[in-house]
Amino acid sequence: MGLQNYMRSVEANSILRISRLEKSYKISNGRNTLPVLHDFDLNVGEGEFVTLIGPSGCGKSTLLNIVAGLEGYDSGEIVFKGQTVPVPGHDIVLIFQEDALFPWLNVRENVEFGLKQRGISKEKRRATADSYVEMVGLKSFAESYMHQLSGGMKQRVAIARGLALDPKILLMDEPFGALDATNREILQREIQDIHARTRKTIVFVTHDVREAVCLGDRVVVLTRSPAQIRRQFVVDLGRPRRSEDIAVRSLTNSVLRELKEEGEFGEGEFGESAE
Repeated sequence: MGLQNYMRSVEANSILRISRLEKSYKISNGRNTLPVLHDFDLNVGEGEFVTLIGPSGCGKSTLLNIVAGLEGYDSGEIVFKGQTVPVPGHDIVLIFQEDALFPWLNVRENVEFGLKQRGISKEKRRATADSYVEMVGLKSFAESYMHQLSGGMKQRVAIARGLALDPKILLMDEPFGALDATNREILQREIQDIHARTRKTIVFVTHDVREAVCLGDRVVVLTRSPAQIRRQFVVDLGRPRRSEDIAVRSLTNSVLRELKEEGEFGEGEFGESAE
């Protein structure tokens, strides 16, 4: 499907609409500002898996923080299902690269934590937690503590904890960035399976072009700060995908060539070439 037709489909099924977003930070002297996002527009369809890629410091994490309601913005509009962000409740969940888990709680208890804060009954939150712990492949580790888990397993716990809250949108800020290549590949397959099973809307930030292509229904390339959208690629490939698939590698090379032709992206900034 071409980009124009694809975006018409997104427009008809929109869950998140960002329009003319502006965000700046005050710098040390307090008189000047550093623009991070400028006239930024993004539309996300319900159930869509969107991957964002761009230079370090271009505003990707700031964008996710704003959508999650953790940061304010200067002007523009962010509308989630007809409501202006930040929205009440827990419909948008952000998962960071650092797992931010509680070391004194075991796997099940970490996944239950948000449900407990909501006042969900012990029986119901136990059943919900067990369901998602099993979904991420950690059923036999439900009683384990964080120091007993690998980095990849901890990130699975963080994903299960986010999913247990049943959000409408799952924001993921380089969640696999600290993992080794093997664990990263495993988690890439698992998040595709989770997306297929839950049909959650996912907005996923990464620095790895091949990961962006492997995971996304659409790859959105951002400019250097202040960020705007420079290019978008529809990933019209079957699932599940693996990073070594020929079609994934081919599209990865196309994205990399576009990045290099723009002349704004440093060599090696987005991982290895797929060639």
